[in-house]
Amino acid sequence: GKPALIYLSWFIMASSGSGYDLSASTFSPDGRIFQVEYATKAVENAGTVLGIKCQDGVVLGVAKPIHHKMVVATTGSYKRIHTCDTHVGVASTGFLPDARVLVQRTVEEAADWLEQYGGKIPPHVLAERLGSYVHYFTLHGALRPFGAAAVIAGRDEDTEECALYMVEPNGAPYKYYGVATGKGKQAAKTELEKLNLHKDPISVQDAVKQVLRILHLLHQEQKDAKPIEVEVSWICEASGWTHMGVPKDIIKSAEEWAKEQLEEEEDDDDDDEEMEEGE
Repeated sequence: GKPALIYLSWFIMASSGSGYDLSASTFSPDGRIFQVEYATKAVENAGTVLGIKCQDGVVLGVAKPIHHKMVVATTGSYKRIHTCDTHVGVASTGFLPDARVLVQRTVEEAADWLEQYGGKIPPHVLAERLGSYVHYFTLHGALRPFGAAAVIAGRDEDTEECALYMVEPNGAPYKYYGVATGKGKQAAKTELEKLNLHKDPISVQDAVKQVLRILHLLHQEQKDAKPIEVEVSWICEASGWTHMGVPKDIIKSAEEWAKEQLEEEEDDDDDDEEMEEGE
């Protein structure tokens, strides 16, 4: 009968240790939610996203792998950085259709706040609201978690402060000095930590250079990597405190600087190796 079936399925789950990953609404015995962990894996295999909070603004950068020669990489469907209100930008990565839903949600939340309160949504409120939305999808067996992460950069019009947040597939909205997610996340984090952003924030101009340096460094380190296209945006005085793409000429000169830096670092490494061999 039915009770015997339930007992049998429980016995199989408990004895084999499997079955706890069938639904996001089930905890494993050691307190993990496997479906949310798998969703986080989907993010870790996608294009890299970086964000840097600066002394005079905030910068977002994304590396988009171009999967096919025939893809027009600048099309809307391929875009990774979106403006969800004049003062807020969202960089997303992971499973792209999921990411698009998150971006659409931020647009709706910003419009809703404007309608309700007659002002621009503060970035911390937007991050919390998006976090609550993402978290809801980890509670019900009929839903699946988002296989995407969103990095939110915004300016609070009341305090005139810029801020950087990331919402992960588990729904946690943390605030950051510098953040990385997607492929090569760990290496990017190490590079960001070297910049000491929590003690000594850099300018937006320097941040654009560093974002490009890190994105190209990660791309170099990947074996059989597909070609990438880079998107960079900022909120700063130069952009009139609105979220917009960094001008192409600034990106071009920053990319040249980044490539020179990487070549210099490679030469230094080669010299060190030669010295060690000489000893």
